[in-house]
Amino acid sequence: MQQKIAIVGIHTDIGKTIASAVLAEALGADYWKPVQAGSLDCSDSMLVKSLLSNGTKRVHPEAVLLTEPQSPHAAAKSDGIQIDHTHFLLPDTNKTLLIETAGGVLSPVSDHATMADFIQYFNLPALLISNNYLGSINHTLLSIEVLKKRGINILGVVMNGTENASSEEFIEAYTGVPIIARIPFFENLNSANIKQCAAEIRSSFLEKLGYEGN
Repeated sequence: MQQKIAIVGIHTDIGKTIASAVLAEALGADYWKPVQAGSLDCSDSMLVKSLLSNGTKRVHPEAVLLTEPQSPHAAAKSDGIQIDHTHFLLPDTNKTLLIETAGGVLSPVSDHATMADFIQYFNLPALLISNNYLGSINHTLLSIEVLKKRGINILGVVMNGTENASSEEFIEAYTGVPIIARIPFFENLNSANIKQCAAEIRSSFLEKLGYEGN
């Protein structure tokens, strides 16, 4: 089964890129980040490419590169660029494609649209990346409500970082959305540790995702 899946976060800097690398390795999937704002010499795509097996062939070029490390709508304005997500061409691949969004669910992708609008326009199912910190239950529940309200299929929640059983149990019980994978904090971030983590979660993750592989 091949499909295109949005990797969306409850907030910025909660580990979407590392989670994308682990999940792509577990699924044998390709990776695409449509919009990169700032850090062009060490972009998220470059990081994922260095972490994946055969990453040079599995990471697709961004649709938009912006020079300033700002929200895409502000960075585009600084660069004199207009972004229209409806003009994006999704990469052609015979593998599952993980599409990493920027920021959180309602972070702007342009002056007139959010990441949720982008996901909804392309009718993408979503994996929601969460992280346990003070306030994360609220951010996770708000994100799930937004996605549900828009009719976006939430495949599950992926917890990134330190486990918190009480928070995670509440999220699952309150929303009915299952936590389908847990990714630890990596003290040493390298391809070997990404591969090891992917191998450890693969069977359970695929089973909960209802995924039969590429």
